[in-house]
Amino acid sequence: MTTDVHTTTGEQFYGPQTELGVRNFPLRGRTFGDLAPFVRNYAWVKLAAARVNHTHGVLDQVRLDAIVAACLEIADGAHAEQFPTPLVHGGGGTTANMNVNEVVAALASGIAGVSVHPNDHVNASQSTNDTYPTAMALTLLELVEVPVAALRELAAAFDRKAEEFADVPHLGRTCLQDAVSLTAGDSHRGHAAALRRVADGLHEAAQALHEVPIGGTAVGTGIGAPDGFGDQVAAQLAALTGRPVAAASNRFDAMSHMDPYAAIAGAGSRAAITMAKIAADIRLLSSGPTGGFGDLTIPAVQAGSSIMPAKVNPVIPEFVMQLGHRVRGQALTVDCAVADGELELNVMEPVVLDALTSVFDDLTAAADTFARRCVAGLAWNGAHRERNLGGALDHWVELAVSEGYESATTRLRGGKGVKPA
Repeated sequence: MTTDVHTTTGEQFYGPQTELGVRNFPLRGRTFGDLAPFVRNYAWVKLAAARVNHTHGVLDQVRLDAIVAACLEIADGAHAEQFPTPLVHGGGGTTANMNVNEVVAALASGIAGVSVHPNDHVNASQSTNDTYPTAMALTLLELVEVPVAALRELAAAFDRKAEEFADVPHLGRTCLQDAVSLTAGDSHRGHAAALRRVADGLHEAAQALHEVPIGGTAVGTGIGAPDGFGDQVAAQLAALTGRPVAAASNRFDAMSHMDPYAAIAGAGSRAAITMAKIAADIRLLSSGPTGGFGDLTIPAVQAGSSIMPAKVNPVIPEFVMQLGHRVRGQALTVDCAVADGELELNVMEPVVLDALTSVFDDLTAAADTFARRCVAGLAWNGAHRERNLGGALDHWVELAVSEGYESATTRLRGGKGVKPA
């Protein structure tokens, strides 16, 4: 079976429902075809559904083979230009589902030499309401591992710095005032621990998506689908994706409530906040070089001023901090969309998918850039580290232990003491 005829440049396989969606939702943002994992996973859903439909006598062998072949082409990355639907659109994903149905039907019709209908054959036993969130869940399960890996690599970068500067002491601060000393190794091991925790949290939050609502059709009842359809399609998807996919134990819940996505957004926001806090601390500790803390130095990756020669700014920490703000904004978008679900269906899934994709992109960019362009070249050789260390209160804490807090306070304040207000 050849596929050359199906890759002709300029040939259009999507149909009128896709065209209406493009016309009705004229956004400049991300399109369906821009998100290759979503296209691939939606193709897997249609392929799995076709196989199960064949076992129930809903599809004949000729149409089954043609739909499978078409879906394999799409899953392999062909025909991305045939998915122009804006990723964010109204109707709970109907335009995206019909975009897939129309493209698969057109390709399959050419392969089979018989008519393959977008609704009657490709969409048989399905609805947008169960296929879209199923493909969406599979996509996010795939995408989430990228920022998780980037966060873990950033943690590893701090581990390396902890080893490199394990015994280098520096002044600790509380409330931005001098406190006791600690080592750079202590600080960086704390950074690594926090980053691993948020990476694990993001990974764990996504695991709920392995339960998908396929088989629920319109509102969770499964009307229009053969008995056992959802479980059988989920088993096919597990084999296709290599993931432990299962049909939702309660399809009414799965189609109506999207709180697992809010949990993922929250975990992403938590990761962004943690990373931004660490970036802000490094920015502060590297401030100066004369008038700031000056404990450490970070790589000078570009000129810091168009008017002040030799000025260097902490542009990488600031990049990380700004992406952290944006992640939190996208997480709020997800929260609002999850709250706006009504009755049997949440139709805000497209903006949730778009927002979480952006969350993952920004977390990945922040963590990767932070690790490579800042942490890798960080050094505890600031001009003021030794001088600042002289203000550490270690001796006075030890004195308070041996002589009492009041006595140590009096001696520290030159005999004047500190009296309660």
